[in-house]
Amino acid sequence: MELPAGLSACTVETDRLSVHVYESGPADGVPVVLLHGNLSTGRFFDQLMLAAPSRYRLLAPDMRGFGRTERVPLDATRGLGDWADDTEALLRALDITRPVHVAGWSTGGAAVAALAQQRPVASLTLIDPVAPHGFGGVRDDGTPCFPDFAGSGGGTGSPDFTARLAAGDRSQESPTSPLSVLRSSYWPQDFTMPPDREAVLLDEVLLSETGDDGYPGDAQPSANWPGVAPGTRGILNALSPKHCDWSGLLHVEPQPPVLWVHGDRDIVIADASPWEMGALGQAGQVPGWPGAEVFPPQQMVSQIRSLLADYSRTGGSVRSEAFAESGHAPFLDSGAGRFTELLYDFLDEAEAAAS
Repeated sequence: MELPAGLSACTVETDRLSVHVYESGPADGVPVVLLHGNLSTGRFFDQLMLAAPSRYRLLAPDMRGFGRTERVPLDATRGLGDWADDTEALLRALDITRPVHVAGWSTGGAAVAALAQQRPVASLTLIDPVAPHGFGGVRDDGTPCFPDFAGSGGGTGSPDFTARLAAGDRSQESPTSPLSVLRSSYWPQDFTMPPDREAVLLDEVLLSETGDDGYPGDAQPSANWPGVAPGTRGILNALSPKHCDWSGLLHVEPQPPVLWVHGDRDIVIADASPWEMGALGQAGQVPGWPGAEVFPPQQMVSQIRSLLADYSRTGGSVRSEAFAESGHAPFLDSGAGRFTELLYDFLDEAEAAAS
């Protein structure tokens, strides 16, 4: 695996699993941990890492189930608790004891919010994070549409996409091929990723573990629409609101400063995201939708905004930034330059406030 100059990679043995980690910056620099999202790896952050000021030490692990980290089953009943604990284990193994700055993208956003509830962090950056009440099957206040949380979890993944992912499909012959999903969902469709860069990112996506212990995870039959409820294994179940809820961030003491970045053209984390069952049912793409009174499209961005407004009202510092031309990953698309400047300015401010 060829890496750009300034970026290194190694495997760190922790007391939980062997973690593959990308790193840049000096060993004695201020530590910043970057957690990637679903169907990606730490390599997605490489350009952001290389643009860091020299005072920062950047660490971007491949999280459990993805990349080159040891294949160990994910206990989805803990939500992203395994990811949070794996990150703590990595910090122990590296003998990093001071509060670290943490940034999480998408699924990684829920994981860093969970981590911040376990240990003090120097700052918390949420990049298009999974909503505080998980992904799918919930009302505006986070209560489930059905008691068994039907319409979320492993049974909601696309079987064709999963099969293509498992087969290492690099084609663009189908909307459900991994390459097509990258182009349609990770960045806006009118943004052109350089071909060599796109090939690297696709390679990383194809390292994702599939099946009951990976993507999408197992499922349970349900008498409720759309006929499936979350299981206990794999990444989509870890994101189900049955298991994933980071609203406890409101009660963290001391409160770390928070930066929330949202791409306005994000279709993955959105109000009525076309990846979510309520929106798919409303659009007629999943038959039998019981209607908005029973199963409304989830208002993900609104839920994030509401929780962070409460965080601010209780004394927390929150900075929110919308990227009008960006999609699910502003650090990858046309917003990358602005995002880089914003992130490191925010970290500088957090460091200055703490000193």
